[in-house]
Amino acid sequence: MQMLLKGGRVIDPSQGIDQIADVLVEDGRIAKVGTIEPMPGMQVEDVSDLVVLPGLIDMHVHLREPGFEYKEDIWSGTRSAAAGGFSGVACMPNTNPVADNRSVIEYILCRSAEVGVVKVYPIGALTKDHKGEEMAEIGDMVDGGAVAFSDDAFPIQGSAMMRHVMDYCAMLDVPVLAHCEDLSLSNEGLMNEGLTSTILGLKGVPREAEEIMVARNIMLARLTGCRLHICHVSTRGSVELIRRAKEYGISVTAETCPQYFSLTDEAVKGYNTNAKMNPPLRSPDDVAAIKEGLADGTIDVIATDHAPHATEEKETEFSIAANGMVGLETAVGLVISELVVPGILSIARAFEKMTTAPAHVLGLDAGTLKVGKSADITVIDPRARYTVEPATFHSRSRNTPLGGRELVGRAVLSIVNGRIVAKDNEVVA
Repeated sequence: MQMLLKGGRVIDPSQGIDQIADVLVEDGRIAKVGTIEPMPGMQVEDVSDLVVLPGLIDMHVHLREPGFEYKEDIWSGTRSAAAGGFSGVACMPNTNPVADNRSVIEYILCRSAEVGVVKVYPIGALTKDHKGEEMAEIGDMVDGGAVAFSDDAFPIQGSAMMRHVMDYCAMLDVPVLAHCEDLSLSNEGLMNEGLTSTILGLKGVPREAEEIMVARNIMLARLTGCRLHICHVSTRGSVELIRRAKEYGISVTAETCPQYFSLTDEAVKGYNTNAKMNPPLRSPDDVAAIKEGLADGTIDVIATDHAPHATEEKETEFSIAANGMVGLETAVGLVISELVVPGILSIARAFEKMTTAPAHVLGLDAGTLKVGKSADITVIDPRARYTVEPATFHSRSRNTPLGGRELVGRAVLSIVNGRIVAKDNEVVA
């Protein structure tokens, strides 16, 4: 089968391409990028005035399966990803049972092959049952298909254990994805510590709870030679620590999420549980620092930390409401609205952080439009204007503080292995 994407602005950061061109797909692979005349029987998609990119990769999502399918599952989560423009997602291991062994990793891969519409890359747990006490079967999970390792929402507190798992991951050359939080400092806080938390009478989480662990993990990465990736960076201090670590040549990369450059802790006003997340939304000064870190390359990746929750887990008292928001279907709009339109990043640099960069961190053969590679392609309309309507999400959950917000830019075509899986916000796989 042949498909021709005709007349779009083709941007491929992996090859330094940014030009008006056509993209030919044959048998699920990129066949040519350039000027191509349509042939009889060829499927032609007119993408003039649109941007053609390598398929977007989200390296930090929660698909919730196995064990929490009432929030999300692989079927609904991959459809949400496709609608949002993603051709691949890496899923975190805090499932039930925890993805701390080869059997769960293989289940996720088998289930994804059965019902998923985008590629799914499992992330394995660093310690058994996320308890931080005993190293999980990391080598066996690598053989089973895990691409990285993390205890995510259950960050390892003991430095000796963190060193142990980093040593092992360094030996296997797989990255450690670190949620950086000193639990003794965050101490069950509910939002960012500051003026807004004081006004609302809610227990705050100081920035130092994140920054102390960022510093510790950077030092352990220097000690072990492990490839360290800092998840969902949210504070100015964290950005400064990562910037300095890179200057010293330490093997560290970092991600942030759209909520940390588009929202502040004032979104919590009115005790809005949809704005409750971990790490919490921070101050305008932190938001400015995140944008600076994205602009100067300190922050390598934009991921969503897509965290679906059932309605009853959010429509409750703030103190017991679940942390997190869904993000797969609003990421493109927030990136263009908050970073590209104001001129903080060019569209090419912005989407490098959602294509080539996550593929590099995870060691994936993806994030490129090179001839012969799998035809994973995202087409974006950078001028589309729309209002966020959570009721129309393809995700099983609706927890977002962005309802009613106007955004610019959205994915209009998602292609996986040369096959259209979503078009104009409809999943067609």
